[in-house]
Amino acid sequence: MSEARPSFEAHANFEARCYAESWPLRTAFVISRGARTEARVVVVEAAAAGFTGIGECTPYPRYGESVESVLAQISSVLPALRQGLTRAQLQQALPAGAARNAVDCALADWERRKSGIADSGPKWLPTVQTLVIADPDAMGEAARAAADRGVTVLKLKLDRQQVLERVMAVRAAAPECQLVIDANEAWAWEGLPALCEALAEQGVAMLEQPLPAGEDAPLASFSHPLPICADESCHTRADLPRLAGRYEMLNIKLDKTGGILEALALAETARAQGFELMLGCMLCTSRAIRAAWPLGQFARFVDLDGPTWLAKDANPLRFEGGRVYWT
Repeated sequence: MSEARPSFEAHANFEARCYAESWPLRTAFVISRGARTEARVVVVEAAAAGFTGIGECTPYPRYGESVESVLAQISSVLPALRQGLTRAQLQQALPAGAARNAVDCALADWERRKSGIADSGPKWLPTVQTLVIADPDAMGEAARAAADRGVTVLKLKLDRQQVLERVMAVRAAAPECQLVIDANEAWAWEGLPALCEALAEQGVAMLEQPLPAGEDAPLASFSHPLPICADESCHTRADLPRLAGRYEMLNIKLDKTGGILEALALAETARAQGFELMLGCMLCTSRAIRAAWPLGQFARFVDLDGPTWLAKDANPLRFEGGRVYWT
């Protein structure tokens, strides 16, 4: 698995800038950590030789990031970018995280446009549809509506409350849909093996990050009746040694890896070590989904529905029938 990676050459007239945007959501996005009503993103533009590349990231407070801190990180490398900082050099100039992702995606987009290389990836990717936390009846109704639109994989956001009740309501409302669950670190070790057995009996296909990232060692102490996926526990290749035996799958997000270069390297190394992959996203515009596109064909589960939560999107992709189409 590889990406066309032309070197980023120095350009005396290179221009780069970064700025923040706020995108209201069409409805609240509720997970175990709380609710959000807007997507706050940071955009990087890199222009040279008549071409402009654009990258986007979503700062995440869970990882100590804010819009302000990410803008400051990006601003710190703008002088080097204007002198032609390469993507390889960028990996050392900034740590893995949202700031590096926005810059790497902007440079990758610029390289693609300048090279004139046609997009060779799939024309569409399947995507899960996320159901946010609500009472069981409301989640069931949301599941039924999604299934009626042709969605085939539902991702349930859950906290510690009414886990089986919510899963059973969704299963009854959308019996043909595949179900995956994301606990966002909200569950406790006590009772987890029995709960995993119950979820497997309900036909749940995967459980994502049930325990906090720093408290996930007990996952290696029991046989998993369904695959468990690392999200908050997995950022870059450096995390892989401690994940074996705890997880069967990894959720790769560009905002965690710090861009496409590390994401592709992580995917390749993880697959070689026997991990299955999920491709995820944050609340974002379609610009971020386009950047992650090269990884989609290697993932068992693709979760790229972030833009569907926006009241209005930037340069929107088409989401229809459980698929996202490259446009």
